[in-house]
Amino acid sequence: MARRRRPPRPGALIELPPLKILSQIVILQTIWYTLGTVLILFMALVAGAHFNLDMVLSWRSLRGDTTVGWMLGLVWMLDSFLEVIAILFFISRSKLVPDFALTLHFIHLVVTSLYSHSIPRNWLWWILQIASAAMMTFLGVWSCQWRELRPISFGGSNNAQPGSSREMAGPSEGGDEEQGFGQGRGRGRGRDGAGEYEMVTMKGDSEES
Repeated sequence: MARRRRPPRPGALIELPPLKILSQIVILQTIWYTLGTVLILFMALVAGAHFNLDMVLSWRSLRGDTTVGWMLGLVWMLDSFLEVIAILFFISRSKLVPDFALTLHFIHLVVTSLYSHSIPRNWLWWILQIASAAMMTFLGVWSCQWRELRPISFGGSNNAQPGSSREMAGPSEGGDEEQGFGQGRGRGRGRDGAGEYEMVTMKGDSEES
């Protein structure tokens, strides 16, 4: 007899690890290119250079014999430094940081090669990618480990003093109803609640003393 299959719960496809990893890669890559474009645009405005898409996607713009080429290298390193914040926010697991960092730079290699119609042949471009991936991995792992090792606070207050146990035991001046006599005085209430009584000294005991 065939068993009836249980319908998938809502949101099951969204929680699949491949889809989650793919969405994280897309988000991190988008943030990386967005920050890089904004920083390069700001650099071009400050330096008085003409901004174009080649500064972002072409490896030929990253040259070691021009001032703009060196500034582009510094901007990309700053972009990788800011990307660590996005990794800390979206990944938060130190053991996954190297995979994501290398994946981002591999995708950048593919995009740059397709845009430039050739594999990068500039040594400065390759050195920049290695330095960027190393910095992103090191800072990403360190920041995620720092977040993972933070003490967990369960709330509450640490202002309670050891002497406050007296308050937990109840007021001492009101008498102990279970014992039938009060602490500090000779009056108390019986267990049956019949009323108060007073402890008196026996006559024979007083004469012997």
